[in-house]
Amino acid sequence: MPRCARRKSETGVYHIMIRGINKEKIFIDDEDCRRFLKTLKDCKEISRFKLYAYCLMGNHVHLLLQEGDENIDLIVKRIGSRYVYWFNAKYQRVGHLFQDRYKSEPVDNDEYFLSALRYIHCNPVKAKMVASCEEYKFSSYNEYFGSGALVDCEDILKDFDIDRFVEFHKQYDDVVHIEYVENEQKKIIDEEAERIIKALSKCDSITEFKALPRGEQEELIDRFKKCGLSVRQIMLFTGLGEFIVRKR
Repeated sequence: MPRCARRKSETGVYHIMIRGINKEKIFIDDEDCRRFLKTLKDCKEISRFKLYAYCLMGNHVHLLLQEGDENIDLIVKRIGSRYVYWFNAKYQRVGHLFQDRYKSEPVDNDEYFLSALRYIHCNPVKAKMVASCEEYKFSSYNEYFGSGALVDCEDILKDFDIDRFVEFHKQYDDVVHIEYVENEQKKIIDEEAERIIKALSKCDSITEFKALPRGEQEELIDRFKKCGLSVRQIMLFTGLGEFIVRKR
């Protein structure tokens, strides 16, 4: 079956997840994590992308970034090839380390951007690895307090002061973005979710959907949920905010 083309982000911002092949660990110890972060820094200088969040999670990694001089495919390829070369040499192994097709979702509005940022930082809390975001040392959360120089914090904090940043992360809920799941075939894939939304709403774009009367939008949200679409997918393909989608 041919692969579906990736949806392009109008803003150039993407939430990315890179996974270990066959669910294998890509970070065995702290040195591996530090090396991956160094690889991110080196590739960031070459590709000129902006990095807003990261979280290293044993057998996968989450990134929230914006394309710069290179497109998303080349950025991920550059990061992966450099890290794999080092990892294979360290552990005297050969072959692939990452699953060949990374996951990505376009981030085209501010509310969805902040939701993805929070989701990435709260991953270790959700996995019960730590009790709070600040306890996890291999995410970008603490960089927002001046403890690092890898992420582009100033782009967030100019409109989102640090106190509000902290409170926002405490409001974390169970909205699903990209997630590592065991049985992905049981879920409706994004391409099918987009088709369902367009078919039921008779709208060909997010702009058209947002122009619908609020009552009609709410009725459609109910129908989308009955079809099995997730909150994330409804937000992604309608452009509506989390509060509006979840309250139905």
